[in-house]
Amino acid sequence: MKRSAPLQPLEIQVESRGQIPPGAVEYAREKVAALIGRTRGPVLFARVKLTHMANPAMKRPALAQANLDVNGRPARAHVAAVTVPEAIDLLQDRLAARLERLEEHWEARRGRGSAPGPHEWRHGSEPAHRPAYFPRPAEERQVVRHKSFSLARESPDEAAFDMEMMDYGFHLFTDIGTGEDSVLYRSGPTDYRLAQVHPRPHLVGPVAVPLTVSDVPASRMSVAEAKQRLDMTGLPFVFFSDATTGRGNVLYHRYDGHYGLIVPAG
Repeated sequence: MKRSAPLQPLEIQVESRGQIPPGAVEYAREKVAALIGRTRGPVLFARVKLTHMANPAMKRPALAQANLDVNGRPARAHVAAVTVPEAIDLLQDRLAARLERLEEHWEARRGRGSAPGPHEWRHGSEPAHRPAYFPRPAEERQVVRHKSFSLARESPDEAAFDMEMMDYGFHLFTDIGTGEDSVLYRSGPTDYRLAQVHPRPHLVGPVAVPLTVSDVPASRMSVAEAKQRLDMTGLPFVFFSDATTGRGNVLYHRYDGHYGLIVPAG
């Protein structure tokens, strides 16, 4: 069921952190408002976060992030740039691509058109603008429990769409075909790779996105052990089977140099 459009004009929340130049907050609000004015569905929530990292070693210390609720469907974009105004401009472009993709998805579901192929979901300039995590010394890093929620039961195709809409580098979900906690991420020549707690590649699919499936089970370990592996490998995240629950967890590098932990609820 669609939600009703808000009766009052939407207030775009803008949060700032660090040395933000004068006028940047209003500039960000205007850029996002211009996009909202072109969406077909009502935008029920909009928030922008502007951050300037006080670290001269970072090549792109200006970060901009936007979170929207478009008629009950989330859309997110996160970019990094040399300056805050540049980050805001990049954010508008990236968010516009997300909203366009969401509109195409709605049209395809109504039968009015076909959704673009998986390679059209991405834009060649995007990887260069992804925020790099702060080079915090390992002894100063802390594990932050970022999310604990009931994993969506969906197909790899649906997981790929959600990952793209939320501008994530990976997506933790329960594969509807196998019932396994799974993580989808960008990797290799086919763009997407699927890892599962207990892999059953023969039960995955058919899928529309170009996909490879790992046949290696997720290692069973504690969060402390996952942290050690993340530090040793330098990977952006570690997918593992929790030593106590057996559920699929993800420990990842946050942009602030600490760790985020995603844990299935229950």
